[in-house]
Amino acid sequence: MQPISMRTISTTLRRVALAVALLGVAGAGSAHAADEPDLIFKRSTVFKWLTPNDKLATYGLDDPEVDGVACHFTIPERGGVKGWIGVAEEVSDISLACRQIGPIKFKAKFEQGEDVFRQRRSLFFKKMQIVRGCDVKRNVLVYMVYSDRIIEGSPKNSTSSVPVMPWGATTDVQKCADFVQK
Repeated sequence: MQPISMRTISTTLRRVALAVALLGVAGAGSAHAADEPDLIFKRSTVFKWLTPNDKLATYGLDDPEVDGVACHFTIPERGGVKGWIGVAEEVSDISLACRQIGPIKFKAKFEQGEDVFRQRRSLFFKKMQIVRGCDVKRNVLVYMVYSDRIIEGSPKNSTSSVPVMPWGATTDVQKCADFVQK
């Protein structure tokens, strides 16, 4: 049996790393509860000479389980070579605002802290999540955005609340407490 050279080991490790990276990129689409969010606009924050700029991007999405509620969030997007090829780890600074945009109608029961939307923020380990809960006492929907990663999470978060109110001529108001799974 011949001894394995360091060059063979190095080449094998590079091939394995490339295969893992390619698998991660191929399966790196957003995992989410809602449809893909709508891009509203982007603004550059850091100029890069030969690669894409760092940007702030604002998106809108409708709550998939609650008609009449929309959320908007702004996330930083890294430019540079890593951002360009989709392997940059994005920072956790995400802002969130949710509002009533029509009569609120619950489609189904939901759990407190249920995912409304999820999106990866790095090649493997970090994801952003928007979750929903119900303040039963005040009949208010509460949304929170945060990011986490397998090894070390981030305490950075943002919260928005939507009081369940009548809309237009409709005086019927559902109680979010009636739709919270116990």
